[in-house]
Amino acid sequence: MGGITSGGKTNLMTRCLITAGPTREHIDPVRYLSNGSSGRMGYEIAAAAAALGWDVDLVSGPVSLDTPKGVRVTRVVSAAEMFAACEPLFTGCDVFIAVAAVCDYKPRVVSAEKTKKTADESAGMTLELVRTVDILKTLAARKTASQCVVGFAAETRDVEIYARKKLAEKNLDWIVANDVGKPGIGMDAANNAVVMISRDGARFEFGPAPKRDVAEFILTRLEH
Repeated sequence: MGGITSGGKTNLMTRCLITAGPTREHIDPVRYLSNGSSGRMGYEIAAAAAALGWDVDLVSGPVSLDTPKGVRVTRVVSAAEMFAACEPLFTGCDVFIAVAAVCDYKPRVVSAEKTKKTADESAGMTLELVRTVDILKTLAARKTASQCVVGFAAETRDVEIYARKKLAEKNLDWIVANDVGKPGIGMDAANNAVVMISRDGARFEFGPAPKRDVAEFILTRLEH
């Protein structure tokens, strides 16, 4: 297997698997749980990787973005669909970069018909939720010594604390942390600011900057 190892060494063509965008967990045929991810960060990383000559597979949730040049895209909706698409591709990749903002929960029961509101305007509605598959943790647990796994941590407080915890608990080689609570950067924004931390203790900061520049920064760190 060629490409980048967890130590950042480049060898022949790098085969890269990237996830991007949100996932949706349907309540009924017209309503769903989701988040504000635009998919831009993942798409910019895919475009930058293809520009480097990497062999890139992008598994994307629902977004309004064009397919980056030279990238193979598999479009999915739910967390389960994203995992099903990633699982066979992970085995053959050198680098897995999990950028997607995957829903952590889904409704236990999905209605086959549109849920109607009751005549009683004071009546509430209870929605029972269950966990979705943890795509990053599940695949990272299967990684070989020659594979590099990179996760993203989108937080609104104690960003580096939560990022370092995720780095260790999910068996990652790198974590890219960003504060999505600040206006104008992060989720559904054109710019981003990140802290990139390795399992070996390396730490790099970059931004605020356009997501294209952030993508190039991340890949440069992986190559060194």
